[in-house]
Formats: sequence, structure tokens, C-alpha cells
Amino acid sequence: MSPAPPSGPSLRDVAPGVRELTWPPGAELVTAEVLPLLEQAFTDGGHRVEARVLVGDRDSRIALQRAGLRPEGTARGRGMSSAGEPADLTVLARLASDPEPGTRESFLAMLNATLPRTRVIAQGLVRDARGRVLLCELTYKTDWDLPGGVVDPHESPRGALEREVAEELGLDLRAGRLLAVNWMPPYRQWDDAVLFVFDLGTVPDLIERARLEASELAAVHWVGPLDLGSHLAPYAARHLTTILDAGAAAGTLFLENGSPVTA
Repeated sequence: MSPAPPSGPSLRDVAPGVRELTWPPGAELVTAEVLPLLEQAFTDGGHRVEARVLVGDRDSRIALQRAGLRPEGTARGRGMSSAGEPADLTVLARLASDPEPGTRESFLAMLNATLPRTRVIAQGLVRDARGRVLLCELTYKTDWDLPGGVVDPHESPRGALEREVAEELGLDLRAGRLLAVNWMPPYRQWDDAVLFVFDLGTVPDLIERARLEASELAAVHWVGPLDLGSHLAPYAARHLTTILDAGAAAGTLFLENGSPVTA
């Protein structure tokens, strides 16, 4: 006679030192029942316990988080809903080296893993002696853009811009005054983002001095303010035109979707 299936949570091996926490469909997951399983897994030499929860199953996710399992991401279409349709799963895990649940260290680590995160972008405004703006012709999309890029984790926006300019243009330019902070809503397949635009000064001979990173940039161009809309995506043309129209006397602008925020 085969053993009866477990009525509560249990562990199964999925890789060396890694165990997965499972429980019967529809069963209530209780933190007090999960904690002893975790401790036993780590006592037996395991280094990771993971679990997968339907994205809408808030109660199970909270029970696991109270046991110290941190959300790590979403496995799209990996699960099955009660209606038999593919559904997304939240992946959670706790490592043997993680702080004990209930401690301040565990609380802060859990907050860091669960609070929302927004993409941060840093770009720079470079002009020539005639007031034209430098735009980059990119290899991976048709719209041109200001020099710059996505800020890496634990990197400042200013430092990210200077790094991107060095990598893509081969130039050592220092980021100057912060011209604008622009919140950008979701666009096409992108989630929302916060953009920092810095002044990179007037560099008339930039095109002659630049050494382009061929995998990223096809060319760079000086473009007059009236022609920006012909080369930029609408959202980029909007925030850049707002910055240029405001001028230096306006100070640092706060924009939403490229437009000034008014009281």
C-alpha cells in the first residue's frame, strides 16, 4: 500500500542542497508549520528552500514571507489556475545564511525584496556652439536618443551617465547641473521609469573626438531644436523640448511624461 499524501506542507529535493516546499492544493498554509521544515532542511545541510505561489494567493505568500522566504520574481505561465488556465507564480526562497525571521535584519531584508522598484535612466544634454543638441543613432531601435542609459543597481544617476558616455562615446565628460527629473509612464513593453537629465556642456568637437561603441551606436548627430521631433520618440521629444524651452533660469524641472507639473 502506498503512503497517504501529506495533508500539510512538505519538502522535496530539486537540486543538491535545494529543497522545494509544497502543500496540497487548497490547503491553508500556516507559518508555524513551515518553520520546522525549514529548520530541518538547513540542519540536514541544505542551503536553500524555495516555494512557488499563484500570484493572486496573498495568504500563502504572506505565510511564506513570515517564515523568511523572500520574493525573487515571477515565473510567467508556470502554474495553473483553479479554472485550468496557465497562471503566473511568485517564486520565493530562503537561504540558510539569511537572518532569522522576526529579527530586525530579516525585516529590513524582506522590505527590500518586496517594495516596488522603478527603472532609473540617466541621460545628458550636449550642445555645440550653434545650440544644436547631440543625438545618438542607436543600432537596436529606429528612434534616436540623448546619450546615456539605464542606471545599474547601487549606481548613482550621475555616475551612470558618465560611465555610459565613456563606454559608448569614448569620452571623459563630467555631468554638470541636473536639468530635469521626468517620470515616464509605461510605454509599449516598458514599465514606468524615472529619467534624470544632466547638462554635459558645450562640446563643439565631440563628433570628431568620439570613438563609438559599434554594438550600441551607429552614429551621432547634431540636431537643431526644431528638428528634434523628426528623430526622437514622442515622449523623448516632449521632455527635451520642455527642457530647452525652460532655459537655465528655470532651475531643475520636475516633469511627468515630459510636461511640467503645475500646482
